[in-house]
Amino acid sequence: MGSIDEERSLLEVEEVKLYAEDGSIDIHGNPPLKQKTGNWKACPFIFANECCERLAYYGIAKNLITYFTNELHETNVSAARHVMTWQGTCYITPLIGALIADAYWGRYWTIACFSAIYFTGMVALTLSASVPGLKPAECIGSLCPPATMAQSTVLFSGLYLIALGTGGIKPCVSSFGADQFDKTDPSERVRKASFFNWFYFTINIGAFVSSTVLVWIQENCGWELGFLIPTVFMGLATVSFFFGTPLYRFQKPRGSPITRVFQVLVAAYRKSNLKVPEDCKIEHTDGEAESEPFPDPWKLCTVTQVEEVKILLRLFPIWASGIIFSVLHSQIYTLFVQQGRSMKRTIGSFEIPPATLGMFDTASVLISVPIYDRIIVPFVRRFTGLAKGLTELQRMGIGLFISVLSLTFAAIVETVRLQLARDLDLVESGDTVPLTIFWQIPQYFFMGTAGVFYFVGRIEFFYEQSPDSMRSLCSAWALLTTTLGNYLSSLIITLVAYLSGKDCWILQTTLTMDILITSSGFWSVLDVLTYPFLSSSLSNTLTRRLDLFFCSCVYFQNVWTFVLQIESYMALCFGFRI
Repeated sequence: MGSIDEERSLLEVEEVKLYAEDGSIDIHGNPPLKQKTGNWKACPFIFANECCERLAYYGIAKNLITYFTNELHETNVSAARHVMTWQGTCYITPLIGALIADAYWGRYWTIACFSAIYFTGMVALTLSASVPGLKPAECIGSLCPPATMAQSTVLFSGLYLIALGTGGIKPCVSSFGADQFDKTDPSERVRKASFFNWFYFTINIGAFVSSTVLVWIQENCGWELGFLIPTVFMGLATVSFFFGTPLYRFQKPRGSPITRVFQVLVAAYRKSNLKVPEDCKIEHTDGEAESEPFPDPWKLCTVTQVEEVKILLRLFPIWASGIIFSVLHSQIYTLFVQQGRSMKRTIGSFEIPPATLGMFDTASVLISVPIYDRIIVPFVRRFTGLAKGLTELQRMGIGLFISVLSLTFAAIVETVRLQLARDLDLVESGDTVPLTIFWQIPQYFFMGTAGVFYFVGRIEFFYEQSPDSMRSLCSAWALLTTTLGNYLSSLIITLVAYLSGKDCWILQTTLTMDILITSSGFWSVLDVLTYPFLSSSLSNTLTRRLDLFFCSCVYFQNVWTFVLQIESYMALCFGFRI
C-alpha cells in the first residue's frame, strides 16, 4: 500500500513539473503544458510582430522631419517641434494601453485591438501622401503653398491614430513575451534574461530596414510608396501575432492598478494622525474594520497593496534618470538629420539621404546585442557570479556613459562644420559645407550602443522589479521617460528660437546645433552626477565604485563639451572667440 502511495506522489510531482506554475493559462483557460506552450517556441511570432511593427513605426519616424520640411513646406523649427511632439505622444499613450491590459483585457487582446487602430492610422497617413487633394501642392519657384486645414487634419489624424495604436502595443508586447517564461523555473528564468536582448535586436532589424531601404524609397521613389510599404508591414505584424495564439501563455488581468494605488494613498492619509505603537508594529486592521466582514478598501488596504506602492516609490528615482537620456536619444531623429542635410552627401552622382545615417545607430545595435549576449555576459559572469552578467542598473549606468561619447562626437563635428561655413562664407547662403556626412557615423554608432545597454537594462529592470499585477503599467511608465524627453527637447527648441531673436541656432538657410549640444551636455552632466545616488540601493560595493568611476569620466567629458560649444556659440552670434 505504501509503495502505491509513494508511486502516486511521484506521479503527482512529475505531473506538476509538466505545467507552468506562475499562474498563466493557455488559450483554452487551462494550465499551460511546458512542452507545448511558451518558452522560445512562442517567441518567433512575438519577434516577427515586433519587427514588422517597428519597421512600420520607424519607416515614418526616421524621416518624418524631411516630409514636413520638403512636402508640407514647414520651417526647421516647426518641423522639429511637430516630430518631437508626435514622438512624445507615441510614448505617453502606452499608459492608456497598459491600464486597459492590466485591468480589463489582458495583454493579448490589448495588442490585437490596438493593432487595428494602428493599421487604420497607417492607411490614413498613406492616403494623405497619395491622394492629390490631400497633400499640399508643389512649390512654384520660391512660392511654397502651406497645407490646408483639411490636408493637415487627415495627416495629423493618421499620425495620432498611429500614436494611439502604438500605445496598446508598446507596453504589452515585451511583457507578453516575458510571460512566456515561467519565473518559478530556474532554467526558463535565465532564458527570459536573454529574451530581452533578442527582443531589442528584432526591434532594430525593423529600424535598420527603415533607415536604409525605406528612407531611400521615400526620397527617390516618392512618399506614396514610402508610406505604403510600412502600412503593409503593419498588416503583416498583426497577422504574425495571431498565428502564434495556440502557443502562447496568458496572464489574467487583475483589476485596475491605479485604483489600488489610490486606495493605499487615501487610506494612509486617513490614518496619518494615528499614533504608532511603542513596539513599532502597525496593525493592519482597526476596530471599525474588524467588525465588518468585508472592510472598505479605501479605509483599510492589504499588505500586498501597500508593498506594491512602496515598490513604485523605489522605482521612481531610477525612472527619473531616464528622462535626460531620452532627450539625447531623440536627436538622432531630428537635429542629427538636419545637421547631416547641411553637409556633403554625394558619392559621385549618388546623393545620400541624411536620415539614412540612422542605419549606423541600428547597425551598432545589431552588432552589439550578439556580442553582449554571447561574449560579454559569459566573461563578466566569471567575476560577478550573476547568470546575466551585469545587473540592470549596471547596464543602465554604462549606457549613460556611452551616450556622452555620442554627444562629444556630435559637438566636434558641429564645431568643424560651423568653422568651415564661416571660412567659406556659407552661413547666409545655406549651401552645404564641404564636410562629408560620414563624419556623423561615430555619433550614431555610440548612441546605438548606449541604447543596447540603457534601454534593454531598463526594460528588464522594470519588468523584474514591478508587481505582477502592474507589469504593463510599469513598462508604460518606463516609456513615459521618452515622452518627457521629447517634450523637453521640443521645449528647448521653441525657447531658444524665441529667445535668441535672430535665430542663430536653427536658421532657415543653415543649421547649427550648438545650443542643443550645450544643453544636452549640461543635462547629461546632471544625469550622471545624480545616478550614483539613485542607484545607491545596490549592495555590491564594486558596483558603486564602477558607477562613481563612470560618472567622474562622464562629468569631465561633458564639462569639456559644454565649454567647447559655448565658445562656438559666442563666435557665431557675437563674432568673437574665447
